[in-house]
Amino acid sequence: MTEETAAEARVRVKVTRTLVRTPLVVGTVLLLAAIGFTLLGDDLSIFPFLLMLVGGWCFGFAFVNATLGMVPTRNGAILHLGVAIVLGAVLAFVVEFGGDLIEPFPDEVRGIAVVLQLAAIPATGWIWLALIGRITDFFARRDAKKRPSPVAPEWEREESGDGSIVRFPAVELRLRTLTQAIVGITVVGGLLGVALVIALDDIVMRMGPRMMILFLGITVALPVYLVFTAILRRRTVPCTVAFGNDELRVGVGDELHRIPFRELEFLRWRCRSDYARIEVRGAGADLSLFAGLAKPPRGFSAELPALPRRVYRRLELAGFTLEKARRGEVITFRGPSEPASRAPAH
Repeated sequence: MTEETAAEARVRVKVTRTLVRTPLVVGTVLLLAAIGFTLLGDDLSIFPFLLMLVGGWCFGFAFVNATLGMVPTRNGAILHLGVAIVLGAVLAFVVEFGGDLIEPFPDEVRGIAVVLQLAAIPATGWIWLALIGRITDFFARRDAKKRPSPVAPEWEREESGDGSIVRFPAVELRLRTLTQAIVGITVVGGLLGVALVIALDDIVMRMGPRMMILFLGITVALPVYLVFTAILRRRTVPCTVAFGNDELRVGVGDELHRIPFRELEFLRWRCRSDYARIEVRGAGADLSLFAGLAKPPRGFSAELPALPRRVYRRLELAGFTLEKARRGEVITFRGPSEPASRAPAH
């Protein structure tokens, strides 16, 4: 046990050094190059500007990795928090009063100061983003200890005894309809955002680009997203899917569809993400049930379980063609008469 712990510690130290030293070297080279361009009289063209931004980000990246590799973890978190606060305050001070402070110095010194100031912006931004992620992860892990993580629905033995069944909530919706709705909402939201910017021109111009994006996200994008998801979740219905010995049974609310395997034309199954769903076509049924968009019961996640192995065997023996996409996340079975789709599976 001690040897394993020591080996893990050596690996951690080696990885941490690589993720700290390499960005520091790269960042130093890029900033020196940016300073060189500036001193040669380049008036902040795009290339040296990119060198400053990427070089500054390298330093922020190296610092974050260094704090993540510290033992105990608490020391790294405290150092991360302290440096983030100090850098934020210093950067705000320099932006406000830096021009007056460097005014008496020669042009070369002012040029170097400008390079360092611009490089400090992405470095500080990355440090703050990592700090926010660290805090979020801390609270997420603390909440996970208090309550169990939601679990996916599971397959159960059906009462008839000839197969397995899974029960889950879903929204009956076609992917094409969902895509059209998203495009329409995006267009309408964009027009509302433009109208809002025009109406509040004086206020928006004083915000700056970052605050304007945040303002539009809070006032337009977030409400539209919440309303859209609420409308979809109101259409949630209880559903069941059961694979018997020779048929597929899909229940949508009070309606039950029985599809013999010999009449099944198409089956698509996706377990995770907002696009978790089952699509079935055959025997007069044409269904598309999104589990990822439905409101799950307490203690359960909005997803589907993986298909049982017996389903793969039965469908392949029945002559179905198996297709996998999205790194195996999307499983598609096509009947002998169903042409292969050229469109990517989502």
